[in-house]
Amino acid sequence: MNEQPQGQTSLLPEEPGFGLDPPPSPTAAAASAYRVLARKYRPGNFDDLIGQDVLVRTLTNAFALGRVHQAYILTGTRGIGKTTTARILARAFNYLLPGKIEKPSVVMPEIGVHCQAIMESRHIDVIEMDAASHTGIDDVREIIENARYLPVSARTKIYIIDEVHMLSKAAFNGLLKTLEEPPPHVKFIFATTEIEKVPITVRSRCLRFDLKRVEPELLAAHLARICGKEKIRAAPDALAMIARAAEGSVRDGLSLLDQAIASGVAGADGATEINAEDVRAMLGLADRARVIDLFEALLGGDIARALELARAQYDLGADPAQILADLAEFTHFVTRVKIAASAAETAGASPEERARGLAFAEKLGLRALTRVWQLLIRGLADLKDAPKPAAAADMTLVRIAHAADVPTLDEALKFLTSEAAARLPQGAAGAAAPAGSGAGSLATSAAPRMLPTGGGATALARPLPVALPQAQVTAAQPMVVAPPAAVLRLATFADVVAQAEAARDIQLKVALESDVRLVRFEQGAIEFSLAEGASPQLAATLMRRLQEWTGARWMVAISTKPGAPTLKEQAQRETQEKLTGVRADPLVRSVLDMFPGAEITAVRMIGGTEPAAPVSSASDEVAYAADDENDEDQ
Repeated sequence: MNEQPQGQTSLLPEEPGFGLDPPPSPTAAAASAYRVLARKYRPGNFDDLIGQDVLVRTLTNAFALGRVHQAYILTGTRGIGKTTTARILARAFNYLLPGKIEKPSVVMPEIGVHCQAIMESRHIDVIEMDAASHTGIDDVREIIENARYLPVSARTKIYIIDEVHMLSKAAFNGLLKTLEEPPPHVKFIFATTEIEKVPITVRSRCLRFDLKRVEPELLAAHLARICGKEKIRAAPDALAMIARAAEGSVRDGLSLLDQAIASGVAGADGATEINAEDVRAMLGLADRARVIDLFEALLGGDIARALELARAQYDLGADPAQILADLAEFTHFVTRVKIAASAAETAGASPEERARGLAFAEKLGLRALTRVWQLLIRGLADLKDAPKPAAAADMTLVRIAHAADVPTLDEALKFLTSEAAARLPQGAAGAAAPAGSGAGSLATSAAPRMLPTGGGATALARPLPVALPQAQVTAAQPMVVAPPAAVLRLATFADVVAQAEAARDIQLKVALESDVRLVRFEQGAIEFSLAEGASPQLAATLMRRLQEWTGARWMVAISTKPGAPTLKEQAQRETQEKLTGVRADPLVRSVLDMFPGAEITAVRMIGGTEPAAPVSSASDEVAYAADDENDEDQ
């Protein structure tokens, strides 16, 4: 069978369906030939690979020293260059520049003999396999069989397996031997986004490289260079937005740049222009300056202005979830700057963000920032289930603004203590004020006092008037202190068991009844021995629970003395005594004689009260059960 060369098509007019359509127009041909930026500007050598300095340095040194491994595994998030790095590495293994470079080299100044075919994924000796669609042992068996043969034209046969974590367990096991001891002419390069799913037996046979996310500043500079080559005028703010939205993925950044170019406007000279407003509308982002204004309104407790700013951004096309996410990102930025001021220069923020972030960091405390962060995270979770995301976002903003001036518990106590001390008559700390001095009345300050705001800044906190009730404090009327709450007293061990049941600690209650042989019990101290099979941690658990219930410290010790029977054993003995007394009753004995094999299972007193002594009255209600063989007689 004759095969057509790649890229060529035979159109035979005599065959039905061929040669009938007109040739494509030049415009259509140009449109079909367009290559997206992510493919057009894919790196061809290690010099073009951005953000992976550790990998480049390690491989450069390894090739220079001749310490080339037989298997590599590249891992990291999507779009950071795993497959591209694998192809560059395959090119380095087979780099050949006749008369100049004829050995493996990471320095590739020119296109070598095999380079173009490798980068276009069509070289016969560089086999790329997608493990997502070739997961079985049969696919791996084919690799093992073909690995025995020498390469056709290149120096080394390379197997690139993408998304290797999707291979089956049998496929991984079948690959182990060849992976550990491959033929000298074979190299393996694996790529995966989920390294934890790759068996440790495979990982231990490979050199592992964790590719990092590309920093926003580096990615924005890379996008700017591409815009220069494409004759596109892009505002730095627009490229910064794209870089942040890409989240460290170069492919995502280039795809977003492609979209931004398509949505851009033509300038006076015909060149495409990308501005920040268009990118913001395209991504559904909120204006960073307005996000900071919203943050300021929230921390100042100005709910009306905060809702107005949020509605304005929503009307301009910003997604409610994105508004909260941007607020959370700025809160994180301010928190980092609060801890280390140098973080303002390395966080990829604009000059306005850095300046205002530093100002907020000086005024706000960590408690206020962490509180805002927690409320925003909770609000983002609520948005997923809310029927109207915009309303849920508004409610989250209301919660944050309301919580901005709420003090923490310790700050509220300090504030109230200082207020009470300020309102007491001078010199009356623990003593009566002089009669008729007029100092007995609590003085109320004319100026409102500032309520602490959970570590927030005084510039952002609102002064709240203190409206404490006035009272008279005289020598005849000392300050009344509220009595403490009633203290729980446990007078007997049975009280302890009852308290465990009341506290719904059923596991502890059962252990106390079944495993404790009481030796000594008094207020604040319990000594007991453990029944066979009891948990040795029972004493520590009981001591902790007693302190929680009573508010006092208890000493709980395990004794070597035998101790009294457990409560369960005592109950069983009492039940046995009751059954013995009932069997002695003449009426019950006659019933048992009438029904051979019948057995007494329980004794209940009419009226619900138990007798103090063994039962001997015939007025008791006796419950019994007969064997199956006596069912017909009954």
